[in-house]
Amino acid sequence: MIPRYSRPDMVAIWSPETKFRIWFEIEAHACDAMAEIGLIPHENAQAVWKAKDVEFDIARIDEIERVTKHDVIAFLTHLAEIVGSDEARFVHQGMTSSDVLDTAFNIQLTRAADLLLADMDALLEALKRRAHEHKMDICIGRSHGIHAEPTTMGLKFARFYAEMDRAKARLESARAEIATGAISGAVGTFANIAPQVEAHVCDKLGLTPEPISTQVIPRDRHAMFFATLGVVASSIENIAIEIRHLQRTEVLEAEEYFSPGQKGSSAMPHKRNPVLTENLTGLARLVRMAVTPALENVALWHERDISHSSVERMIGPDTTVTLDFALARLTQVIDKLVVYPDAMMDNLNRHRGLVHSQRILLALTQNGVSREDAYAMVQRNAMKVWEHGADFMAELKADPDVTKALTDAEIEDKIDLAYHTKHVDTLFHRVFGDTPSQD
Repeated sequence: MIPRYSRPDMVAIWSPETKFRIWFEIEAHACDAMAEIGLIPHENAQAVWKAKDVEFDIARIDEIERVTKHDVIAFLTHLAEIVGSDEARFVHQGMTSSDVLDTAFNIQLTRAADLLLADMDALLEALKRRAHEHKMDICIGRSHGIHAEPTTMGLKFARFYAEMDRAKARLESARAEIATGAISGAVGTFANIAPQVEAHVCDKLGLTPEPISTQVIPRDRHAMFFATLGVVASSIENIAIEIRHLQRTEVLEAEEYFSPGQKGSSAMPHKRNPVLTENLTGLARLVRMAVTPALENVALWHERDISHSSVERMIGPDTTVTLDFALARLTQVIDKLVVYPDAMMDNLNRHRGLVHSQRILLALTQNGVSREDAYAMVQRNAMKVWEHGADFMAELKADPDVTKALTDAEIEDKIDLAYHTKHVDTLFHRVFGDTPSQD
């Protein structure tokens, strides 16, 4: 987590100040609940709230931890210094460290998810706007990196919108799954604390009580959360790779916005490199890097061990901060992406009609030619275009086997770009709910 790839709102979620504030709220709400059911005096519970507006001394907590070698005890000791040792004597009663650590971690993850969901809303809005802007701008579709058949730039954006919309739904589900808390005490049996305390704390902090915990909240929840972030990152890379390809000099159908004064290379002044999308490709790798450790955290010894702890202290902030930055950067790229319809058309026509080969193939079979013979006829003429730069339509009209089945007018009728866009409205209706035109 470095400032270059960080945004302040997400960073703040993982700051020591935020963490200790959440720890305090967990402890204070737990004291309220214990007082309500008669386990501790009300005046002691009320006294804990004296620290409500106090700024915790991070250096002091660190100083205590250097002696105790225990972060929760260090915090509780500092809290007692603020509240008073006698008033604070019931703080953490019947609780274990994981009650605080796990519940707080899940609160941080849910807050991080809320920011990420807002990021995704902004990205979806940008993708939708660009999809409608270029809805009918025809370009060549590619498979294996090779020219295939015509599509539209709008459909590219619509496809990415649909992918990110699915990603948002997954993240909403992952957020719901991670939004649990546990205040169940050692090994999760509630032996020294009542389930009502857990229910109260969770209600106050916007969580659902974990149905059954051990001494920790089950880590399959966290595995799903981080796996979901990994899938979101892969979708970011999917879009970034497409833009990088489209910006290649030999393609140049779209490119990242190049701002006044921007420099592309220290050596070559002519360069305009896809640096933002290359950066996104790298950031996606970092987010996915957390997935395997999160999966491995699921298997813990018995009712608890802390093999997961060091992992989560790193992947929690690093992954969410990185993904937050990446989503915002991708939104910026999409919002300002420069699209070149003329270059798209030039590329589509580069191989002089080859993109219509399937329509000719189908027309031949519909006029009585076997599929095998039709394929051979079309392919041999297509190869002349590939190898000698011939004109596909001219070669077809000069092929006696083809003209036995198709007239020149029938061949020309199949060379029609509008044929490939006739269902764009239908696809946009599926993705965006637009009403298809009646044309």
